[in-house]
Amino acid sequence: MSYYLRVINSPFSNILGENGMLRSVISKKILLFGNNLNCTRPSSTSNSEGLKKSSGSNDMLYQSVEVEMRSGEPAVLLSYEWFASYAANQLGITIGKCWAPPKAHHNRLTLLKSVHIYKKHRVQYEVRTYFRHMTYERLTESTLKTFLEYIQRNVPEGVALKITKKSVVNLPSQLADEFQSVNFK
Repeated sequence: MSYYLRVINSPFSNILGENGMLRSVISKKILLFGNNLNCTRPSSTSNSEGLKKSSGSNDMLYQSVEVEMRSGEPAVLLSYEWFASYAANQLGITIGKCWAPPKAHHNRLTLLKSVHIYKKHRVQYEVRTYFRHMTYERLTESTLKTFLEYIQRNVPEGVALKITKKSVVNLPSQLADEFQSVNFK
């Protein structure tokens, strides 16, 4: 039986080293699976010379992908969420949970009106940031690349995206020997 790990890849939490090997510290971000998950790209059935058959390389599997959108305008985020949901439905992508925090994030900055004196006279500025989160489930690498390229090219002005991917990878052979002797209940 072959074992697989689910590794959470994010710009803020990456447990793989620069060379692709696991770091020596294994944290709670690694989850063990005992299923044999082989996914290959479908080969082309067309007889056209322009289309080449797939080389049989495995597609990376993603358990889920979370897209965090932030902007200063909640109406723009709502419209962009509708656009991303529509694009996902057209590509046959399973949409998970879509949610938004009830309140905006407020960042307040208080400054003096005058540069040198009059400490009593101040001006307060406020920046509000609204968030929306969308989760897409069970994706292959090729589908994810196509989808992300499409929605990133159509991001409206003033909207920022943060994408967190949870991928399924092979268990390293050094750890596979250890887990064969352990009984999972």
